[in-house]
Amino acid sequence: MQQLTLRAAIVAVALLTGMGGSALADAKDYEFQLLDKEVKQGQAVIAVKLVHKLSGRAIPDAVIFAKRIDMGPEAMGEMTAPLEAEPSKEPGVYRFKTNLTMEGRWALSLGAKVQGESGTVESKLIVTAAP
Repeated sequence: MQQLTLRAAIVAVALLTGMGGSALADAKDYEFQLLDKEVKQGQAVIAVKLVHKLSGRAIPDAVIFAKRIDMGPEAMGEMTAPLEAEPSKEPGVYRFKTNLTMEGRWALSLGAKVQGESGTVESKLIVTAAP
């Protein structure tokens, strides 16, 4: 009986420390990744995946509360484009519709909350608009 209790305690510790899941993870343990680093200039859909860095697992149902796209990488941070969330059928993938009026590098800035975690996941990803 004592060994069974000890095993249960070891499993509980593993789960709470993140060895068996993402419990007690920190916002810095997550990142957005571009699915395509290049999109067509003009009307475009940019897709990103939110992943838990340690496990590589896609994270669905995050609340994205901040989003912006601008040409900061081309020294034109004041040049922005509209950015609107689109539905996605793939868990952990977040899609954004935009109109990239100029070719070049654009910075996609995102801020999100992962359910059950404290802190904010913040990312700035560089996407290139090509003719």
